[in-house]
Amino acid sequence: MDSEREAIRALTGAHDGAFWLEETEAPVFAPPLGRHVEVDLVIVGAGFLGLWSAILAKERFPEWEIAVVEGGRVGFGASGRNGGFVDASLTHGLENGLGRWPDEMVELERLGGENLAAIADFIGQHHIDCEFMQTGAIDVATDGWQLDGLEEYALTARTFGHDTTVLDRREVQELVHSPVYEGGLWTTNRTALVNPAKLAWGLAGVASSLGVEIYEGTVVTGVTVIGGMVDVTTAQSGSLRSAKVILATNAFPSLLPGVGNFIIPVYDYVLMTEPLTTSQMEAVGWDGRQGLSDLGNLFHYYRLTSDNRILWGGYDAIYHYGSRISASYRLRSRTHLLLARHFFETFPMLEGVRFTHAWGGAIDTSTRFSMFFGSRHQGKIQYALGFTGLGVGATRFAAEVLCARLEPKESAFEHLGLVRTKPVPFPPEPLRSAAVAITRRSLMRADASEGHRNLWLRTLDRFGVGFDS
Repeated sequence: MDSEREAIRALTGAHDGAFWLEETEAPVFAPPLGRHVEVDLVIVGAGFLGLWSAILAKERFPEWEIAVVEGGRVGFGASGRNGGFVDASLTHGLENGLGRWPDEMVELERLGGENLAAIADFIGQHHIDCEFMQTGAIDVATDGWQLDGLEEYALTARTFGHDTTVLDRREVQELVHSPVYEGGLWTTNRTALVNPAKLAWGLAGVASSLGVEIYEGTVVTGVTVIGGMVDVTTAQSGSLRSAKVILATNAFPSLLPGVGNFIIPVYDYVLMTEPLTTSQMEAVGWDGRQGLSDLGNLFHYYRLTSDNRILWGGYDAIYHYGSRISASYRLRSRTHLLLARHFFETFPMLEGVRFTHAWGGAIDTSTRFSMFFGSRHQGKIQYALGFTGLGVGATRFAAEVLCARLEPKESAFEHLGLVRTKPVPFPPEPLRSAAVAITRRSLMRADASEGHRNLWLRTLDRFGVGFDS
């Protein structure tokens, strides 16, 4: 099979748009704010972080009036166009956490497991129809060097409660029939899959039922503390005043000076196939419907949907000079073609399958690969950022931290280094773009040279910084 020609054929006619956001008509929660509103808490952003914050704050302070202000539609950003992996990790993986907060990892892994369980319980309790499946995940090795250390990692992971099994070539190919797999790591209890747009809409529905006001199509232009209150201005005719504000703006430019230095917006790209036929499903196996990802430095992530499509994304994370964000970046034909080629190299038995959707969007990446927290004006303004691709699950925990900080007393999370500390900021331009470009080239070379990390990557490792998606 000519993978290049097959990729071009399969992409022909693919729709420009995130499958999840177009599969079902999005509900309308509220028109734009057109008046002045005074409430107890304003939340800027109606993605996962903003919606979980609204729900948890309302449960904690039922007497409060809470407003969520969203520049577009509920879930239209990263929350509605991701791969739908709900991971228990709060630290972007066990190894990353052990490298940064080794003395806290027992607690952080426990909190992460409890957070995943709480998400599952909430979805069940409120009957949110979001195709939630606790499938587990397989990290697959596509080159022999990626098998190094898997047994040692599995032993460590089991001490933290991970139900983890190392798979050899035969075992992993029995689970998913790809000829490129050399082995893998199967963890059954730390990952679930979800339709992310339906989860966002479900969370918004619960928030509304609790009395939270949601204003869509309302772009916030500034937050200013005046006389002990926070004034929130918008590009529309409305405005808000509140005692507290939570900023849940993800990769979009921060409303607070200086905060933007701690994240960069990285564009991640995704393809979605048409539904597979019965014979195609038999050819690929995948009866366990696990979430899959590669063990390389530049990796793909992929999963089955409820109607047997394959979502295929990742690998080619793109940063634009000056941390620019633009709707024009949502499509990148070179990257989508690369992803399509890789898809057919992984699943040659699916020759003839077409992609119905191709899209991309920015995620907020930090140098430590995990979320961080901050506040301004004596805690009147709180924020969390830097989820680096694992926000579907971690945003709920972040919302817990932010809501605990709304009270004057010490919260139960402030002793954690994950909560107390911030990542190393990214350098200013033009050094920022140069550093990202050098890092990407170095990661590609490492994958091509049996994982060997050059001096640049070893230096980044030494100082605990990097670039990921």
